[in-house]
Amino acid sequence: MALGPRTGGRISRLAVPLKAWLHRFAFILLMIGAAVIFAAGKADILLVERARIAIVDAVSPVIDVLSRPVAAVSETVRNIKSLSDLYAENARLREENRRLLHWQQLARKLDQENARFRRLLAVRPEPRTTYITGRVFADKGGPFVRTLLVNAGARDGVSEGFAAVTEDGLIGMVAEVGERVSRILLITDLNARIPVVIEGSRQRAILAGDNSPQPVLAFLAQRAQIAPGDRVVTSGDGGVLPPGWPVGIVASLHEGVARVQPFADWNRLEYVTLLRYRMPPMVPLPQEDDGAEKGSAAMKADKKARKP
Repeated sequence: MALGPRTGGRISRLAVPLKAWLHRFAFILLMIGAAVIFAAGKADILLVERARIAIVDAVSPVIDVLSRPVAAVSETVRNIKSLSDLYAENARLREENRRLLHWQQLARKLDQENARFRRLLAVRPEPRTTYITGRVFADKGGPFVRTLLVNAGARDGVSEGFAAVTEDGLIGMVAEVGERVSRILLITDLNARIPVVIEGSRQRAILAGDNSPQPVLAFLAQRAQIAPGDRVVTSGDGGVLPPGWPVGIVASLHEGVARVQPFADWNRLEYVTLLRYRMPPMVPLPQEDDGAEKGSAAMKADKKARKP
């Protein structure tokens, strides 16, 4: 049954004030509804819980059906993003593999040249280095000392003066050795002194710790050619540390003071490798005994007496 124009106009005229009234008092009605629900929940919690569970049970199939397309779209977007990431990662790995192959060929060539030059110059080989790995189980560092404790000691073959390294580079030297534990003096400690060399300019110096995160290059030549970013490695002077082990890079040059940023990450020290590197002792030259000296002196005197 169709409504006439007069009836439709009356309904619209009645709906406009009702709509305005609802807009005006909507907040108050919501507050009243919330208060009623809260009061009902206080009055009969079990009834409210049952009603809530019933509503969830009734609505959950609809939500499940509506969520499936959204989940499918999200999964598709993740797969597309993953494929894009895999494509970029594949391109990066291809470029890295190409560069590594180039460096591998160059390293083989340099190794062959190095071996040939060593044979020509009859260079004595470096002493053999042995490795002992231990786990860092305590950090005894403080405001005035920078040390670590490692669970490897004399029973494992550790001695004082062993170099302590990680995959990043040199971190210190073994200062004290117990039967099962060793204490490592870090290169940042005030008492640490490490002979080093600037890799590019071959300038020698002493890496001196001062309890700061960046130790100082001491005893540098006045006209030393160094710049921030230069690599610093061990020089091997003294025969205690192996030469060429990475230490860090020159971080800053300020008023003639050069500071080095170590390669080691002090926040990720978990396992430490101790290097046993000892130069062979010097063999004293043979000396003639007293009898030989007396016999030689007598022969010289006899020859002098026979001369005309």
